[in-house]
Amino acid sequence: MAKTAQEKADLKAEKLYEKTHKNRYRTSVGDQIFNVINYVVYTLFTIICIFPFYYLFINTISDNDLVVKGLINFIPRGIHFGNYAALLNVSDLMSSFIVSVTRTVFGTALMVAASAFIGYLVTQQEMWGRKVWYRFIVITMYFNAGLIPWFLNMQMLGLTNTYWAYIIPGIVAPYNIILVKTYIESIPNELEESAKIDGASHIRIFAQIIWPLSKPILATIAIFGAVGNWNSFTDSLILMSSKPELYTLQHRLYIYLNQASNLSALMQSGGSVSDSAVKSALSGKVIKYTISMVTVIPILVVYPFMQRYFEKGIMLGAVKG
Repeated sequence: MAKTAQEKADLKAEKLYEKTHKNRYRTSVGDQIFNVINYVVYTLFTIICIFPFYYLFINTISDNDLVVKGLINFIPRGIHFGNYAALLNVSDLMSSFIVSVTRTVFGTALMVAASAFIGYLVTQQEMWGRKVWYRFIVITMYFNAGLIPWFLNMQMLGLTNTYWAYIIPGIVAPYNIILVKTYIESIPNELEESAKIDGASHIRIFAQIIWPLSKPILATIAIFGAVGNWNSFTDSLILMSSKPELYTLQHRLYIYLNQASNLSALMQSGGSVSDSAVKSALSGKVIKYTISMVTVIPILVVYPFMQRYFEKGIMLGAVKG
């Protein structure tokens, strides 16, 4: 009899819990309307962000005559990829593409390595002049001599008309060093202390403990560095005046957007070019769309794979000052 009474009490308590739990999480009509409005607003915002890239792409693969007449707005018509194939016949464009790719890869790799190592060093209490060096790095974020002194400095250092002008100045990135330093400070000190007790050097601690644990923030600054290197054209425009073969892809885009007729002449004199290629070369509008899409595609392809690291790293790297 006591067991039956206990079962009834448990059943009653369970029903009371379910009723309370259900009422707690029941959404009102106002909440449902708010959620619908949120979904609609953010869906429209997403479409607004994506549509320019979609519009650019469909105009590069549609019939060139229809593109010139402005008849391609939402759906591609007369699909072909001749415009992209035609760009392969332009030697200057391919050399610029190689320069941009190598600059992005090497420049980003060296920047990430330097930011990680410097960020680790300035967290070590035994480092000589640690605070002075760190403040010296940070102060460069607030004071800039200007474009002309920067050019004269680069000229005196022999970094004009040379590929290293793309690599060396960007190795030390103060903002990225701050992010890495802040992230490393969030790693438990016990890990380093136990490694030091076992006789590990700073280099070994950095390579086997700090570097693996810092992958989220390193991926974050890698995104910053890659996007910055890929999109930069000011240094190419100013420093490579006598070396057209070292122009970046963005610099070429800048030139072609202002002088599309020159690209048309290059395409027509490029040897064995298909009829569709020559046809696209006659349209500056199609040329601009195609080259713009080529410069955007690499970032669009790489960013989704790095996004999960980006979100985690940027939040953890901004917790402490």
